[in-house]
Amino acid sequence: MPNFTLDDSVFAEAARRFPTPFYLYDERGIRQAARDVKAAFAWNTGFRQFYAVKALPTPAILNLMLQEGSGLDCSSMTELLLARRIGARGEDIMFSANAMPVSELHFARELGAFINLDDISDVDRLILGGSVPQMVLLRVNPGKYGAQRQGVMGRSLDAKFGMLPTQALNALLKLKAQGMTAFGLHAMTDSNTLDIGYYISNARYLFELGAALMRQSGLPLALVNLSGGIGIPYLPEEDPVDLAAVSKGIQREYARVFSAREDIQLATELGRLITGPSGWLVARAIHKKEIWRNYVGLDASAADLMRPAMYGAYHHISVLGKRGAPTDKVYDVTGALCENNDKFAIQRRLPEIEIGDLLLIHDGGAHAHAMGYQYNGRLRCAEVLYTMEGGFRLIRRAQTPEDYFQTMVFD
Repeated sequence: MPNFTLDDSVFAEAARRFPTPFYLYDERGIRQAARDVKAAFAWNTGFRQFYAVKALPTPAILNLMLQEGSGLDCSSMTELLLARRIGARGEDIMFSANAMPVSELHFARELGAFINLDDISDVDRLILGGSVPQMVLLRVNPGKYGAQRQGVMGRSLDAKFGMLPTQALNALLKLKAQGMTAFGLHAMTDSNTLDIGYYISNARYLFELGAALMRQSGLPLALVNLSGGIGIPYLPEEDPVDLAAVSKGIQREYARVFSAREDIQLATELGRLITGPSGWLVARAIHKKEIWRNYVGLDASAADLMRPAMYGAYHHISVLGKRGAPTDKVYDVTGALCENNDKFAIQRRLPEIEIGDLLLIHDGGAHAHAMGYQYNGRLRCAEVLYTMEGGFRLIRRAQTPEDYFQTMVFD
């Protein structure tokens, strides 16, 4: 169900102001998505959403998240530095990393961030860094009790993330001996799923494991990070996830496991759900080729949006001014990389495309610009915010050749 909330005139005006290709983000849609998540979990005292910085690490977007009451979920030193630079501190930050260098773990501790340990070995590394926080989260891998869908994450049994549930008690006892007074839990075993059952069952698993670990360790469970993983409807025939149904199912499991307790804080670390549908890659048709197939070449490439090339992912494509036109042409929509997988769409039915037409590649607000690269010397494109007031704001300029050469040593 592609997002058509913005009129074609908005994209046409943006393309008059900014050279293509560029990403356009809708501030109103992003803010509304953040508010929807907050409202859905309002029943939980202290609930907080932590936006997954990796999805769209642009300061203007992260500032919107902070303004909406969201924290920031970071997974690297650079993301921590970015969070600090825009003013996030302490409990505004959730640090969830795997195979993390010790320096990153200790820097997160210095910032006062929530620490989410991915592996049993991280316990000793945290202790060696000095004082242990009053509350530490453990990321567990549920194994056969996690998601088994062959998607981006793969089966839980194959996932590199999280420690064994059987290692969690030993981790808690070690941390308790160092002064930790409460603990949190986290697990994420699926990504971009539209199945509400996954999110509810993940919560159920964490609640039940948390209750057992409280009994065994004598420590209170203070926080359950329900993780991310809720998907968006990339395909036209798909519907959005019913957040109210997800929340109701989780509330039911919370009440069943914890009875009268109301003080266990819940958190989410959603990224795609918040910004994904409110972003578009705006590109121009600059080449047409008719050989064994009909091709339309854009001034964007997989270096700007790699999901189709990397995952075979579907992104809906609209041709500006032709949304109601017959889709009676079949094209491969490509970029200019010297790679045959540099295709945004393969054998896609679209309206007839002419040189100069503007194409909108939908659902580019998460894991899109952030995953860009510079193969073939292709430079990263600009990002533009369409504001609540109906204006346009450049929030990341396009790279230049000098940016590309900046780290090279020519001597």
